[in-house]
Amino acid sequence: MSQIEGIVKSACTALIGNSGRTRMHRGLAAIAALAVVAATAFALAGDMDANAKALARLDDDWSAAAATRDAAKVASFYADDALAYPPNEPVAVGKAAAQKVWAAYFAEPSFRISWKTTHAGVNGDLGFTSGSYEDSYKGADGKLVQEKGKYLCVWKKQKDGNWKAIHDMWNSDSK
Repeated sequence: MSQIEGIVKSACTALIGNSGRTRMHRGLAAIAALAVVAATAFALAGDMDANAKALARLDDDWSAAAATRDAAKVASFYADDALAYPPNEPVAVGKAAAQKVWAAYFAEPSFRISWKTTHAGVNGDLGFTSGSYEDSYKGADGKLVQEKGKYLCVWKKQKDGNWKAIHDMWNSDSK
């Protein structure tokens, strides 16, 4: 077992125990464990390798898809059983539910979003991307609201060799 795999196993066991919990708890534990892996990987390896750079490019392509305001195109980056964790909303379970989240955002004509990957890592068929995002929309008072935030996405290589997002979490830096 590699040092990184050992860290993931320890983090998951500490977060959810040996008995397991609900799907959401496992998902949150996976995200937390992957964050530990990410921090460890960067401490051990430094720069992104070629696989991580390719995943970062895919994440940047996803941001470009969001600029089209096409919820189906954005949702195509999710695995069928993905979990999306939008801020101040319940967990969206599955690609169709994630698409509904994005469709609700895009229903606001002024809504715009973009993100930039700053960190990425790959270990076998799992990977992560993280970075910052900016969005804007008209608030209830009609004034433009501009937000900045951060995100963490866990990716899994599918049987066909394509990467799909399996856990996608983002939140605003606003107070």
